[in-house]
Formats: sequence, C-alpha cells, structure tokens
Amino acid sequence: MKLIRFLAFVLFISPAALAADSLAINGAGYFEKPGLNVMVFDDFYPEGHQGGVSIIQQGVRVAALGDLRLEPAPGQWSPMPAIGAKKIDRKTGTITQSLSYPDPKRIHATDNPIVYPDLDFSYRLRVTALSGDSFKITVDLDKPLPEAWIGKVGFNLELFPGDLFGKPYLMDGLGGIFPRQPNGPITGNKEAKIGAPLASGTSFVVAPDDEARRLKVESKTGPLQLIDGRVTYNNGWFVLRSLIAKGASKGAIEWIVTPHTIPGWKYQPVIQVSQVGYASAQQKRAVIERDPRDTTPGPVVLYRLTESGKEEVQRGTAEQWGKFLRYDYATYDFSKVTQPGMYVLSYGRVLSHPFRIGSDVYDRDVWQPTLEYFLPAQMCHMLVREGYRVWHGLDHQDDALMAPVNHMHFDGYAQGPSTLTSFKPWQHVPGLDEGGWHDAGDYDLRVESQMGTVWALSKMVTEFGLTYDATTIDETAKRTEIHEPDGKNDAQQQIVHGLLSVLGGYHAMGRLYRGIQDIDLEQYTLLGDISTNTDGLVYDAALKPGERTATTSGKKDDRLVFTEDNPDREVEMAAQLAAASVALKNFDAKMSADALDVAKKLDGTSFARAKWLSPRVFMLSELYLATGDKSYLTRLIALKPEIVAHIGQAWALGEVINQIDDAAFKADVAKAVAAYQKDLAAKLAKASPYGVPFDWRIWGVGWQVQEEAVHQYFFRKGWPELTTPDFELNALNYDLGVHPGENTESFASGVGARSATVAYGTNRADWSYIPGGVVSGTALIRPDLPELKVWPFFWQQKEYVMGGGETDFMFLALDARKMFGK
Repeated sequence: MKLIRFLAFVLFISPAALAADSLAINGAGYFEKPGLNVMVFDDFYPEGHQGGVSIIQQGVRVAALGDLRLEPAPGQWSPMPAIGAKKIDRKTGTITQSLSYPDPKRIHATDNPIVYPDLDFSYRLRVTALSGDSFKITVDLDKPLPEAWIGKVGFNLELFPGDLFGKPYLMDGLGGIFPRQPNGPITGNKEAKIGAPLASGTSFVVAPDDEARRLKVESKTGPLQLIDGRVTYNNGWFVLRSLIAKGASKGAIEWIVTPHTIPGWKYQPVIQVSQVGYASAQQKRAVIERDPRDTTPGPVVLYRLTESGKEEVQRGTAEQWGKFLRYDYATYDFSKVTQPGMYVLSYGRVLSHPFRIGSDVYDRDVWQPTLEYFLPAQMCHMLVREGYRVWHGLDHQDDALMAPVNHMHFDGYAQGPSTLTSFKPWQHVPGLDEGGWHDAGDYDLRVESQMGTVWALSKMVTEFGLTYDATTIDETAKRTEIHEPDGKNDAQQQIVHGLLSVLGGYHAMGRLYRGIQDIDLEQYTLLGDISTNTDGLVYDAALKPGERTATTSGKKDDRLVFTEDNPDREVEMAAQLAAASVALKNFDAKMSADALDVAKKLDGTSFARAKWLSPRVFMLSELYLATGDKSYLTRLIALKPEIVAHIGQAWALGEVINQIDDAAFKADVAKAVAAYQKDLAAKLAKASPYGVPFDWRIWGVGWQVQEEAVHQYFFRKGWPELTTPDFELNALNYDLGVHPGENTESFASGVGARSATVAYGTNRADWSYIPGGVVSGTALIRPDLPELKVWPFFWQQKEYVMGGGETDFMFLALDARKMFGK
C-alpha cells in the first residue's frame, strides 16, 4: 500500500517540478536550477578569468575557465585554444564545445601577443547534467597527445580565491586551508615556476563547512592536483588540475562535479541607492534587485536616523519595472523627502547603507579625492609624497627611446614602417622626461588619456569655476606634496602637468606621440614603486651592459615612444589643446599660447584628412571658444548635412550653438537634437531600470556611461528646452552605487559609505586603493550575470583609468553641485 501511494505521488508531480530539482538547459543556453548555474563557453575572455566551464553557486561565480590548458597555472599571455562550434542538446541535457590548439587569430596578432608552442590538436568538451546538483565534464581528443606533451597538458578548473582564503578543503578526506598568500615550496625557474601542489588525490571538496560554497569534484580518469596559481602570477587563482594520460583520446578526462545547493534558495533582495546620498531638490529613486521568482513588489520604508535610532518618514510600495539580465527589478521614489539628514531604506528584512539628504551633499568628500589623491598619485616624472608616505619616487628620467619600426608591441602598441620623425629606432627622444600621468593600473602614457584628462579639467575650470588648493606641485624640483597647499589652483597645475608631456613630445618630434610604453613585460607588470622600473639614465648603445656615465648607461630599460598617423585623433587633441589654452589663460599665459598654437597647427595638418564627424565638430567649437574667430563657426555651418544626420556625434556643438547667426542651421540642428533626445529617453527607459545605456564589452560600462553623460551636459547647455539632466544624474548615481549586482559599492574609491577600496591600481598587490580613482565597475559574466568582485586583479571590473574615468566622475559631481548646491 505504501508503494502504491508513493507511485501515485510521483505520477502527480509535474515534469516541471521534477526538472526544477536537477540541472536543465534554460532558454539562455546554460544549465540552471535554483541555486546553481553552469555556463559552457558563454564568455570569451579567458585572459580575464572569464569563460570555459563556469559555475555560479547561490548567485556567486565560484569557478571558471574549465578547459584544457598547456600550463598548470596559465597567465594573461599563455596559449589558449580556438573556440569552434557549440552544440546544445536539450533532450540529453548535454552541451558540447569544439576547441583546438593553436588559435591562429591570437598568434602575434592581438593587443596581448601569444607565443604558441609547436603543438596542434583538437578536442571536444562535453558537459552533461546528471541527477540533483551534479554534472559530468568529459574531454575527447581527436587523437592522443604527442609523447613530448605527456604530463604537460591537463584539464584545469580555476577556483576564485577571494572567497576561499582561510576556508578548509578536503582531498581524499584529508584537510587543508586555502592560504591567504601563495607559499612555497617552488619548483622550476623564473621562466616556468610553479608552487608544489597543495594537495593531490581523486576526490576534492571545497569549503566543506559552508553550505553556500561546498563543491565536490571527483576525477574518474586520473589524479587531481590543487595548485596555487598565484605563485606563478600575482593575479592567479587556485587551480584544480588533472593531466591527460599517455595514449588517451576518447574520454581522456572525466570529472563528476557536485556543487551543493541550499534547498529553497532565493537571491536576497538588494537595495541600490547612492552611497553618497542626494541633494534635497534632486529626484531620489531607489532600485530594488530581486530573485526573478519574486515579481510582486513589497513595502518599502524610509527611515531618518536620529539620536533615538530609526524614525519612519515615508512608507510605500515599490513599483514593478521588470526583468533585466537575470533579475527582476522594482523602483521606489522618495523625492518628496527633502529634510537634511541621514537616512536608510528597508525592503522586507533588507536594510540599505546609510546615505545623506541635503543641499550640500556634493560639497565635500565626493569629487575632491580625485583631485587631492588620485591625480597626484598618478603623476609621472615626479616624486609624490603625502606626509610620512611616499606614493612613488622620482621616475622615468630616461624617457624615451624611439620605438623600432614594423614592431608589434603589447597593450595595443605597434610601430609602422616609419618613425614618422627624424628620429631613428632606439634613438633617445628629448623632451619626454616631464609631465603626464601613469595610465590606469600600468605606467604608459597614452596621448588620448593625457589629453582627455587635460580637457576634462579645463572644462571644469571654465564651466564650474573649479578652484581648489590642497597640493604642492613643483615642476622644477619634480616634487608633489599631497595635502600641502601652495597657493595655486590644483586643477590648473594638473593641466600644465599633462601639457608638459604632450607638448614636450610635439616640439621634439614635430608631431604628437601615440604613447610611451614600457620596453618589456617585466616592466609592464611591475607591482611596486615605479621609480625602480628604470635606472633613470638614458640608454647609450655605445656602452656595454653594466657600464654607465653620469647621465647614460648601457642598460636598455628606457621606455619606448610610439608614433602614428591618425588625423582623427590629432583633430581631437587639437580641440583639447584649445580648451586647455582657455583654462590657462590667466594662470600660465605661455603654456596657454603654446597649446593654442599647436592646436592651430594640428588643424592645418589633420582636419582635411579626418573622417569622423565628432572630432571635427569638437575641434571647431573649441577653437572658436579659444579665439573668437568666426571662421570656425562658418566651417561648422558647412558641416550641416553631416551634423543633422549624425547629431549624436555633434555634442560639442552645444558649447557654441548660441554664437551662430545662421537661423536655418540652428532650426535644422534643433530639430535633429529634439528627435535624438526623444529617442535617447525612450531607449534609456526601456534598456534598464537605471536610466543609463548598457553596451557590455569586456570592461564594466561605468566609464562609457560617464563619458556619454558628460556629452549630454553639453547637449543640455546648448538646447536646455529639449533636454533634461536625468541622464547626467543617473550616470552619477550609477557610479555611486545604483548599479546591478549584489555589490553596491561606489566605483569611486574612498567616496561614499562603501566604495571600491580594493582596486586594480598601481598598488593592487597590497589589496589597497587610491582615493578618487574610479573603477570600470560591474562587468557582465555572459550571458546574464552582473559581477563586481572584491578582488584587486580584475582589470575589467576594478581598474582605474586616466582620460575620462576619473575626471568624468568629477565633472558629473560638480555638475550636480551646480544644479542643486546652495
């Protein structure tokens, strides 16, 4: 009788309910069940630890890059396979990915050139759903590996370290602790070093004490090894590896993987509000991110924080927005609350971080850290101090050698068949040993980064009257002292610092440089005081290695300067130089005149050859503002057909539209702007609950969101009757915590209640940050997981950048202060 009742119960359960208890391939093409997702080569960025077989456990990515690799702990420039066809078989619950070595598209042909060994093989990787939480990974080779590669090729699964430090693991029942730092013993040499395996066996369990993170891997085809990849590369992960056996082909690798799921698990709601807060008169809208099964918004309560604790101020129901990526969203408006004070929001049992409301929200501790800390810390060719601390010593006094011709470098740098100058390859180019800022988490000086920073600072001076003095900058002594005022406007001093590098290169070479980059990867990946990167002495080929004089040495450690013939970029630089000349007019008349003179020369050499509309409109607008010469407006009017057809590229026209007397031009352009703004508003309303555009690539979209919002400012300046400030404010809030994912930290380090205080800056090896640096932000783990890890080695999530990321944030904060300040 019991058996009959049991069979009746089983028959009564719907197929959907049965399927929900095991992994199944969903509409997005990956395996899913509550609390678990398994992606199979949905992402395409293995250099950044994205791709391969990836495991999302209880909403968190815990493992990635499950694939055959040629090294125990691969790095950014390690060989990786070519991705072939993928087959999804929902009937059998199997996803099969075809792959092969080498990848012809990556052989010395990318920003990060890869050297492949003489090894050619193809394989198929299959992932099959089993019962419950388990799935099987199988690797079939088309033919066995050559004898020389036995013991070298293996299947790797990388475990994210940041959540594992101090947690236990078990290998065949014996335990260990995931170490906080990589430890020896070390085998191999400098070119091929690796840490001895932490453990070996056939059955491995991650975090047996943690219901949310417990994960078991069983190898059916050979031993497992747990390797600490950080011994080989600072940004490595823990690697679980199993070697391909001699003669193996079909079923060369077979693993059973069982991530534990918590019964009934749901994603906890996340309340996303600005980490800084809101001006009293500003629209205030929280975004609430929820499990996709929670589609009925619940009550939201706004509390003011008082001496007696929380005091309820407003209560209401969140408004349903809909699905974005993998989550469901609702919004809650509390704009009517204007009383200054500290507040928190609650949604169910979830409480937001504290935030301010008040007219002075943007007056302190928001944009200032960028000017006080980040820009000084990034200054090249300077000793930078802050009290007892040295941010970095005096660096790169040997800049720079002309790059060799027909040379593919790294990080996007390449030199063509000519130096485009009178300088020969490897010849020292004078005038490059002062000024500039180290770009992002490395130490190159890209011309667009230098001039983008110069331009943004210049517009903040002219648009918002930016005046601030917290730093001593002595270009003669090459010394910067943070928090030591010198009676001069820091913003204008920083503009001068950027121009010293760009104009110095122009006067030396008769053209702009493309950039100045480290000579080799050892310098490029340096984590430490940048003053140790070179000997500071100009390279002299006549001297032997180790020989030196007072100013030269035989050590070829000087950075390389690259050139290019890029008229569109040169026209853009002309615009930015013109803007700088205006900002410096009453501060440094000589530098101001020099910048304007070079801008005019670039107009003469490059404008007619430029192809893109945006830099041409930009240059003509800025040169008019710098000179008052109406011939620049006449040239703008001549571009009318292009401007009307591509009005989105003509944002800079907003600066000068009111100075143009041509009524027909203004009317036609206004019509185009009206249509563009209407389409933009509709697009942003539909795209996401955040009111900003999302164009996911490799990096988080924070920088491009800011840049487009700054452009929107100039549309609003020219056509206030056709625009609103919503985009600008939404972009600022996005940076300050109103962005997708469970991590709601501010992208601006040291700004707000919680911010990116572990970041990919020049001090990333210390798990530290530079105040005022702005990270790229939440990235997309394809196809639909927003992710912002607390991990200093994710450049695509946590990298700082010059030329927009930092100064665009400043611009938007000052814009908000102007709108709502006292």
